[in-house]
Amino acid sequence: EVRLVESGGGSVQPGGSLRLSCAGFGFTFSLFVMNWVRQAPGKGLEWISCINSGGEFTYYADSVKGRFSISRDNAKNTLYLQLNSLKTEDTAMYYCAFGNSHCDARTEFDYWGQGTQVTVAS
Repeated sequence: EVRLVESGGGSVQPGGSLRLSCAGFGFTFSLFVMNWVRQAPGKGLEWISCINSGGEFTYYADSVKGRFSISRDNAKNTLYLQLNSLKTEDTAMYYCAFGNSHCDARTEFDYWGQGTQVTVAS
């Protein structure tokens, strides 16, 4: 059974940082492009970042570029998202997901985690 399990969310003040993790189970993690997607309260899904299978290439939405950093450790079957300089508008449920063969700014994927909540408030 394919599973994605996110962790690392929480509440933080504006300007703060968090590191999200996504552990993959039941599939060969190192073979797949991985993504982070978020959903703010009352809004639709927003693709925010993608990393290729080997971790050499990364892509970001303009809304997070320069503040967030995606990475992966294929030996640990784990995807990461470092969130820096957080803003109130970054408040959202954050999901890891996969199913695309190459990085693109999509929000439709075959597999999703359950999400981890990030709340940015003073």
